[in-house]
Amino acid sequence: MNLAEGNALVKLARKTVSDYFEKSKREIKPNGEKQGVFVSIHSFPQRELRGCIGFPLPIYPLREAVARAALSAALQDPRFPPLEKQELERVVFEVSVLSVPKETTAENVAVGRDGLIIEYRGFSGLLLPQVPAEFGWTANEFFDHLCLKAGLPTGAWKKKGVVLKSFQAEVFCEAKPNGDVENNLR
Repeated sequence: MNLAEGNALVKLARKTVSDYFEKSKREIKPNGEKQGVFVSIHSFPQRELRGCIGFPLPIYPLREAVARAALSAALQDPRFPPLEKQELERVVFEVSVLSVPKETTAENVAVGRDGLIIEYRGFSGLLLPQVPAEFGWTANEFFDHLCLKAGLPTGAWKKKGVVLKSFQAEVFCEAKPNGDVENNLR
C-alpha cells in the first residue's frame, strides 16, 4: 500500500466521523479486497489514545472496514466517552491496515514488527504492533500487557493451551488534525 492510498483511508476515517456529526450519510460501496483494519484516534498534540476499534480479520472490504472502525472508535470504544463534534479539530486519526493473523510462538515475535492476539479459555486480547514500540516495552512486557488486555494475569502467555497469533500492519497517521498523513510501515 502506498502513501496516497493510506492518505485516502485516513481521510475516509475522518470524513466518516465528520459526516456522522453533520447528520449526513455517506454510502461506502463495498468493493475491493477484504482486509483487517484498526482505526485509532489520538488527542493532539498529546497523542493520548481517545478511541481504537477495528477488525483483526478480513471480514469487510477495506474502505467499508475503515468507515465502520472509524465510527466505532469515535463513538463506541467502551474505555472512553463518545467523541464530540468540537473534538474533531483536536484529534488525529490513524489507520492500521493488517495482514492476516497467523499462529506463532513467543520466540518468533519481534517487538515493533508484530502485533499480537492472545486466546486462552474464552479470553482474548489484541495489541497493534506500534503499541509496544511507542511504550518502549521489552518482549516480556509486550506479552504481559497483552495478557492484561485480554483479562488474563501477567505471565498467562506461557501457559499450555494459549494461542498466540501475530500480524503486521501498515500504519498511516495524520501529523496534525486534518493534516498531512505519514506512513509508518511496520
